[in-house]
Amino acid sequence: MVIKVFLASSSGSTAIKKKQQDVVGFLEALKIDYSQLDIASNEENRQWMRENVPGEMKPTGGIPLPPQIFNEQIYCGDYETFFNAKEDNAVYEFLGLSPPPGSKEAKHAENSQKLHNGSGTEEHLHDDTTDEGDEDKADEDLMSELHLRSIPLTYSLFSPLGRRRTPKA
Repeated sequence: MVIKVFLASSSGSTAIKKKQQDVVGFLEALKIDYSQLDIASNEENRQWMRENVPGEMKPTGGIPLPPQIFNEQIYCGDYETFFNAKEDNAVYEFLGLSPPPGSKEAKHAENSQKLHNGSGTEEHLHDDTTDEGDEDKADEDLMSELHLRSIPLTYSLFSPLGRRRTPKA
C-alpha cells in the first residue's frame, strides 16, 4: 500500500507550505513509503483529490486545501487530523498501516488486544520486560531531529562561539 500525499508545489501560502513540509518530513523520519502528487501542475491530481475527499471533511468553502492524505484510494485525512494522530502516537493507525514491531503504537495495539481477549489485566499490561527508557530516548531523538531542521542556529555574544576577537595591537 502506498500513501499518497497531495501537495501544491507552487503555493503562495507559507502556512500550507509548512504543513506540507511537516507531513512529508514526518513520513520520511518514520521511513514510510509515500508518493507526492502535485495538484498545482497536474489537473488530474487536483480533480481526483477534490472528488475523493469526503463531503464532511471539506471546508466550508467546499475546496479542500493541501496537504490531503490517502492510503491508495482510502481517504486518511488532512493536516489537522494528521497532526492529531501524530500527537496521539497513532500515525500508523491514521494511515491504515500496521505499526512496526517494537514501536509504541504496536505495544499499545498489543495491550488493547490483550484487554479485548481477556488475557491480561490493565494493571499488568504495563509490566513489559523491555526497557521503556530506551524507547523514550529513541522517540526524543526522532522528535529533536525533526525540530532541529526548522530551528535557525544563532550565536550569542555570551557564548564562546559568539565572542568577538579583538585584534592585538
